[in-house]
Amino acid sequence: MTTASTTIETTPPQPDLAAIKARQHGAWSSGDYAVVGTMLQIVGEELCEALDVRSTQTVLDVAAGNGNATLAAARRWCAVTSTDYVPALLERARERANADGVNAAFQTADAEALPFGDASFDVVLSTYGVMFTPDQPRAASELIRVCKPGGKVGLANWTPDGFIGQLFKTIGKHVPPPAGVSSPALWGTRARLEELFGAHAASIDTTSKTFTFRFRSPEHNVGVLRTYYGPVLKAFAALDAPAQAALEADMLALIARFNRSGDASVVIPSEYLEIVVTKR
Repeated sequence: MTTASTTIETTPPQPDLAAIKARQHGAWSSGDYAVVGTMLQIVGEELCEALDVRSTQTVLDVAAGNGNATLAAARRWCAVTSTDYVPALLERARERANADGVNAAFQTADAEALPFGDASFDVVLSTYGVMFTPDQPRAASELIRVCKPGGKVGLANWTPDGFIGQLFKTIGKHVPPPAGVSSPALWGTRARLEELFGAHAASIDTTSKTFTFRFRSPEHNVGVLRTYYGPVLKAFAALDAPAQAALEADMLALIARFNRSGDASVVIPSEYLEIVVTKR
């Protein structure tokens, strides 16, 4: 007598994107990202140059944080709208704009549901921002939707193999990321960009670039990230004391691997991808 076996195929549970987004909002609202973000100002300047922005253009900065790309576009006399889903960060961007004497509009907005009509902007920007959205296809679709035909989407995204990409990989060994959610660092790969934008793009131009982080020491590097950079702050907060020590040790090892200072300070080149998508 034989018994037939039955194989039941199950569909993997879908991630709760709303819950994940709520946790992310809590992370980016914690600490003080502006302390870290201000270091990255040159990236917004270089991205605006890569896009060849003009004073006659309307520009949207998505997931703007404390406004690096916003300020760069405003300095070029563009009509800029700066958005983020963390109001406190936008307030820091507003303070910087006022201090620099440049004009920009500021509006709280979710990168996955932008409150603007189709084809509203000549240029849509995001520096190390939209790459962290949990629903990547939806966020990319929104960037394209609000961009005019023939307009440009400009992005700066950390790569998987660069320092920040490896930092998140290191954190993930101690605090696993949500199941079913794609890594933010995929936004720093040509293949993923083709998946996200290829159907709507006349061209996708990518350039591998480097931003160099500079700190007083490895311990200062860890301390700044642990105190001010929300995702790292929340990772440490989720661990008990021995696990925190293990994470810190792994971060120090990562810093040692990338550090090229040759002295007691930290000089870390971190690879990112500069992207210019021209919409059909």
